Amino acid sequence: MIEAVGLTKRYGDKTAVHNLSFQVRPGAVTGFLGPNGSGKSTTMRMILGLDNPTAGRVTIGGYPYRKLPNAPRQVGALLDAKAVHGGRSARNHLLSLAQLSGIPARRVDEVLGVVGLRDVAKRRSQGFSLGMGQRLGIAAALLGDPQVLLFDEPVNGLDPEGILWVRNLMKALAAEGRTVFVSSHLMSEMALTADHLVVIGRGQLLADMSVRDFIAANSAGFARVRTPDTEPQLREKLASALAEAGAHVLPEQDGALRVTGLPLPRISDVAHETDVRLWELSPHQASLEEAYMRMTQAAVDYRSTVDERAGLQQPLPPDAQPPVPVPGQGQPGWYAPPPPQQGGQPFTMPQGGPVPAGPYGAPAAPGGPAAGQQPNPYAQPAPQAPAAPTAAPTVPPSAPATPPAQAPAAQPSASSPAAPAAPADETKPEDAR
Repeated sequence: MIEAVGLTKRYGDKTAVHNLSFQVRPGAVTGFLGPNGSGKSTTMRMILGLDNPTAGRVTIGGYPYRKLPNAPRQVGALLDAKAVHGGRSARNHLLSLAQLSGIPARRVDEVLGVVGLRDVAKRRSQGFSLGMGQRLGIAAALLGDPQVLLFDEPVNGLDPEGILWVRNLMKALAAEGRTVFVSSHLMSEMALTADHLVVIGRGQLLADMSVRDFIAANSAGFARVRTPDTEPQLREKLASALAEAGAHVLPEQDGALRVTGLPLPRISDVAHETDVRLWELSPHQASLEEAYMRMTQAAVDYRSTVDERAGLQQPLPPDAQPPVPVPGQGQPGWYAPPPPQQGGQPFTMPQGGPVPAGPYGAPAAPGGPAAGQQPNPYAQPAPQAPAAPTAAPTVPPSAPATPPAQAPAAQPSASSPAAPAAPADETKPEDAR
């Protein structure tokens, strides 16, 4: 049995534990609960003789830990699963602990099998995962087959199968008559594992009672009553009758009634007297987490607040949005069409065939595009010259050739008679070349 009487620990001006008294009895799993910074780890260190109390005392079986004969064979503890030499294998780590405590080497292989690490016994612990490290720490606590066990967050990092295994292990150890003291922040696990609770806040005792009594003392139970949904007048009739009988009735969102102040048999009698059929009449009680939050709400030192930066992160205006990256931009051969000109022609995709236009909409130069220059499939067609007259006058050889004002007309060859110019839209590709 672990017994603390007036236990106090100060670090300068900081009081970690103040006048703390409790008992951890054998044959039950005792949960040790409290917010961060409430003094749980300091209390466990004082139980194991790692810290000296400023005032008060704590004993195990009537003796301080340091005065227990061969203490590792009477008390097993898991406080920090990472307190292992990373260069040692799992088996060598346990073997060194066994040799220091006079424990037979065969016990090492036994506990490795218990925690499921027999297949990795020769691996260095520095390569272990968090869950494997927890299993190795539990193996070290079980090494001496002690009667008193202390665990600080034993399921940290374990998978669901490992959590279930630890839960069953603790219950089995307590069923054998051992003293099991477990510190944890997982209320759901404590509700399934612990039989008794010791709750502290800011270094002081808040509760020392069974799990059932703790929930009943820190929560208000209620009855859930449901009448036929097709007859809402029955619900109103029952609510009025229960209120007259001294109950406090609140409507639920799903149409049921939450009734407090009357036991379930009395609620059933009232429904029978008012001739109201019931679809549901069930008791409801708060969970351990809800009761714990209600108990410790005034003892929380580290409480989160709303993020104050949220009001500073205003959305950007539409014109200030960052540009959307274009796939292929900046790569060789990437081309972006020019922006449209005011009053220009609308953009049209080429319809196939040869494109008689150079880059950026300029007319194609004779002989094709320049060397190293690719044809532009997105350029607008070049403006076409108006059709020439059907018959062009013959120009004397002595007369200077004067181009028309709008577009140059087709000139006749020197060795052939004049011929009418072909329309621009009938020019063949070979003529253009």
